[in-house]
Amino acid sequence: MVSLTPKKGHLLIAEPSIIGDVAFNRSVVLLAEHNQEGSIGFILNKPLEFRLNELVPDIKKSFKVYNGGPVEQDNLYFIHKVPQLIENSIEISHGIYWGGDFETIIDLINNGSIKEEDIKFFLGYSGWENMQLEKELGSNSWVVAENHYKSSIIKKSTIHFWKEKMMELGGDYIIWSNAPENPSLN
Repeated sequence: MVSLTPKKGHLLIAEPSIIGDVAFNRSVVLLAEHNQEGSIGFILNKPLEFRLNELVPDIKKSFKVYNGGPVEQDNLYFIHKVPQLIENSIEISHGIYWGGDFETIIDLINNGSIKEEDIKFFLGYSGWENMQLEKELGSNSWVVAENHYKSSIIKKSTIHFWKEKMMELGGDYIIWSNAPENPSLN
């Protein structure tokens, strides 16, 4: 499978061959940064059992929280599509932003100005040192794809997202889309 060269805003789709990797098995990662120093991304399709108001008691609404990756899992990160409401946001691409003033977010969620389809929260992130991602791509651990969903990816990415991406890739990937997560259960 020929895939794109990774860049900020692209998606990394875990190849079926990384079954033994607990963190990335069946993951779809949004690359928030990719440069000569390394790469940062967030796993979009792995919801946790925690709710945002359990982690941040000042927040009155019960937003989902996702496993963003194996790095710094004790820190909360977020992507969103409302930079006009959140100061210090950094554009990833296609109207998707990363970070910003968290105190403002608390107020905006509590007063209903930000809805769950506008923002996505993660515990931890996915990180790669310089050339580490390229090595993983060379060993066929990932397929790089365009983010055709643009900012709607925030609400699009569900637990079935990996399967949908496998089906979109076609060919042998369709077979993998229907395989059990743990092949020994087959």
